Amino acid sequence: MNILYIDHYAGGPAYGMEYRPHYFAREWARDGHSVTIVAASHSHVRSKQPTVAGTFASERVDGVKYVWCSTPAYRGNNAGRVVNIFAFLRRLYQSDKWLPDTPDAVIASSTYPLDIWPARRLARRHGALLVWEVHDLWPLSPIEIGGMSPRHPFVMLLQRAEDDACRHADAVVSILPCAASHLEARGMARAKFTHIPNGIDPLEWEGSGAVPLPAPHAAEIAQARAQGRFLVAYAGAHGPANALHTLVEAAAALRDEPVTFLLVGDGSEKRALQRRVQDERLMNVRLLDPVPKAAIPMLLQAMDALYIGLRSEPLFRFGISPNKLMDYMMSAKPVICAIRAGNDPVAEAGCGLTIAPEDPAELGSAVRRMAAMTAEDRARMGEAGRRYVAREHLYPVLARRFMALLLERRP
Repeated sequence: MNILYIDHYAGGPAYGMEYRPHYFAREWARDGHSVTIVAASHSHVRSKQPTVAGTFASERVDGVKYVWCSTPAYRGNNAGRVVNIFAFLRRLYQSDKWLPDTPDAVIASSTYPLDIWPARRLARRHGALLVWEVHDLWPLSPIEIGGMSPRHPFVMLLQRAEDDACRHADAVVSILPCAASHLEARGMARAKFTHIPNGIDPLEWEGSGAVPLPAPHAAEIAQARAQGRFLVAYAGAHGPANALHTLVEAAAALRDEPVTFLLVGDGSEKRALQRRVQDERLMNVRLLDPVPKAAIPMLLQAMDALYIGLRSEPLFRFGISPNKLMDYMMSAKPVICAIRAGNDPVAEAGCGLTIAPEDPAELGSAVRRMAAMTAEDRARMGEAGRRYVAREHLYPVLARRFMALLLERRP
């Protein structure tokens, strides 16, 4: 089967997030299918951008062909990002210059729904299956989280694209488990909907590709262990959505208890968090640099418990599927989850404690409860999480599920 996977923000091993298209495409290529990922040359979520000398560039990674479309750089959610989006859409309409094979399936998967129009054009031209993959619900996300008016011209354009995607896609694949009701209200037939969550690459947890922790991280962990402290870690982006000030406030209430909090990562909120830790003299909080992706297993497995939180947002009623949570579960460590959403993977797996978001007192209480458990009880929780991921969230499993859908629905 020839598959064209359109994802504006697609990354890969050399470039960083987002990884989902690469993991699916790699599995399909291993099974003998031909896959081309088409992505923009600049994305705010990548750690490194590809080199594109002209309008288009291509490379092959793990049996997958990448086509990089030249787009202007930008920073943040501003007009530059919108210009970048429309530049990418323009490149998609120039398929005569980059399309390597006649596709049997076209997947539109760019977070925003505007790519459904060039994807539909390609699918109709080649008699291919049209699949819309839903990461976030746009325009609900910019309306409910970004505060944009439903009457804003860009939002109205997004709404038209979402409605067209609901009506015209042959199949809808959603990362969000509870999104069907919203999409049905926008015109999707319920039979089109399939939930395929984010997952884990098992090869990253087999040890062969692991790298040692950076010296500062190893030293902080060793020192805390020598002092007999309970280690709680957060690893990931330090942005407003991650509600890390709640974690710092909980740490302030626990400053006289033998608990150390490690915040590992970077982002727009990190400087403010550092100032607060310094101003309040919180010796039980350590803010550390990000670690390489290959070192994540070693970092997480060195902890006693792991924290994930998000701000309280109505949009989460449609469900969540954070990559970070999958890593946490795969580490076989218990999780404290401060997220209110339409689903609760931690409760489903029985791998930790779910608490209210943005509640420092409840978070502090959860940390105390976790620290008071026996090591054996925490280990049982952690193993429940690992089993859950192995059953529901390994990319080879998810890729087979996705491929079965493509084969079933193709014309």
